[in-house]
Amino acid sequence: MSANAGVYIVPTDRWYIERTVWLVAGCVLLASTALALWVDPRWILGVTATGAASIAVALTGFCIVGNVLARLGFRPALARPGWKPGDLYFLQTDSWYLERRIYLAVGINLCLGSVLSLVLSQWWLAFTGFVGGAMVWFAATGFCIMANGLYWLGAEPRLAPGAR
Repeated sequence: MSANAGVYIVPTDRWYIERTVWLVAGCVLLASTALALWVDPRWILGVTATGAASIAVALTGFCIVGNVLARLGFRPALARPGWKPGDLYFLQTDSWYLERRIYLAVGINLCLGSVLSLVLSQWWLAFTGFVGGAMVWFAATGFCIMANGLYWLGAEPRLAPGAR
């Protein structure tokens, strides 16, 4: 893995499954974080569930939200080869490309932030809220600082192979 230069920005010309999943997950994170802060700390379980689902997607390729979106007519950008409408949606898992690493890193960070918010300090909710906001930003603009960090470290992207 050799370092890359430039800026990594995913395509934003259409709402494909993976981009829409980031938007849905970001909204769930923001809502769960706000509810955990202002209503009941147990709402952090929404963040934990989102983190666990993200780890599961990275490891298995199966995404519940992605499959719902596929049934609603969204098309994937990173589905396993041979995917066609009506098939179950699975993210490609043939290698640890950049976008797959994002799912794993986000999931681990969310699970850790959730646990730390419960056992250490509610200030950790600022972290889970930041991650939620960053995911909404990523879906809206195509830019993610963590994705760029991984890109600069040499992770190879599949959504934007010709990053600027």
